[in-house]
Amino acid sequence: MKALLFGTPGEGTTLPLDLVELDDPPLPGEGWVHLRTRLTGICGSDAKQILMDFGDGDPTDNAMTALISFPQVLGHEVVGTVDADGDGTRYVLNPWLSCTPRGIDPVCPACAAGDLNLCWNFTEGCLQPGIHVGNSADAPGGFGELVPAHRSMLHPIPDAITDEVAVLADPFSVALHAITRNPPGPDGRAVVYGAGALGLSAVAILRTLYPECEVLAVARFDTQRRLAEELGATVIGHEPLEAVVTDVADWSGATLRRPWTGLPFAHPGHVDVVYDTIGAPDTTEVGLRVVRARGTVVQLGVNPPGRFEWTPLYFKEVRIVGSNAFAIEKVEGIRQHGLAHYLDLVAAGRIDLSGMLTHTFALEQWREAFAAVADQRASGAIKVAFDLR
Repeated sequence: MKALLFGTPGEGTTLPLDLVELDDPPLPGEGWVHLRTRLTGICGSDAKQILMDFGDGDPTDNAMTALISFPQVLGHEVVGTVDADGDGTRYVLNPWLSCTPRGIDPVCPACAAGDLNLCWNFTEGCLQPGIHVGNSADAPGGFGELVPAHRSMLHPIPDAITDEVAVLADPFSVALHAITRNPPGPDGRAVVYGAGALGLSAVAILRTLYPECEVLAVARFDTQRRLAEELGATVIGHEPLEAVVTDVADWSGATLRRPWTGLPFAHPGHVDVVYDTIGAPDTTEVGLRVVRARGTVVQLGVNPPGRFEWTPLYFKEVRIVGSNAFAIEKVEGIRQHGLAHYLDLVAAGRIDLSGMLTHTFALEQWREAFAAVADQRASGAIKVAFDLR
């Protein structure tokens, strides 16, 4: 099969990636099939790995290296079909390589509870280490033509939903997990920090499932701002940081306190939850400064670590909560996978993220694809995908 293999620079580039011909991946065990890729989104984690966006830190100093294996064909936001079925049914892939795909029975307590993202066995069973498709040597991802998938990982797509809309199920589900596990109050205020795929999904979820909640989004680029406004958020710019703090305080009616140096902080504040889709030191610090006492900062974005001034954390008794991708979620009394919630909400006409997919490229255009991701200001990119149809 044709695939983008991570680890070796391609001709004419310093990126650790090349388009190569590989043997079709073997199926690891019973219940596994080949998913033929139609469309694969480029996740922020893929982009950071390929663009080597590790800040000043050591990229090997990361706990997650205990749970991955090489070689890797990245790409876990996959829409595809199963050739063996012969009926053309399209599927969204749940990429988690948890107990059931690994052939482990009985499943671990996390999987039994529906927390597939917290599986105890990401290094066990019939697969080499890997938390999801694309970072296990035995489970190449959607940056290639064929993706091994266990039947339990496939969610059928209704005929009325296009591939371009279905491929957005993954970032939607990441935001859904963060919000359903850490919801705003019934008449609360929420700040969504960042207006990329995760942030825009979060805005759509808050406006749909929590319509009484006031939502402010912090956007970096004009394309993000326009779509966030269309989805129903008040939108402010991302810099300078003092302006972000001041604008959030003005919007929420907070009182600002000004220290000798550094940024002001809100006390009393009136933001219940900050959903930080960036996860950088600066965004964490701003989140702590604008959230109310005993409010919550949910970190669902990942960036290199660094120092930030954190006294508002203990002074205001703020909770910082990590949010790891998605799993089985309860929404409006229905408990099912986050991907299934997305497809149901889209089919019902309640969620429309179609404007979020701004660019598609063939695998052969992978240099152009990552250039669009690397310079979103110039490209206007929000979500970029590889089209293998």
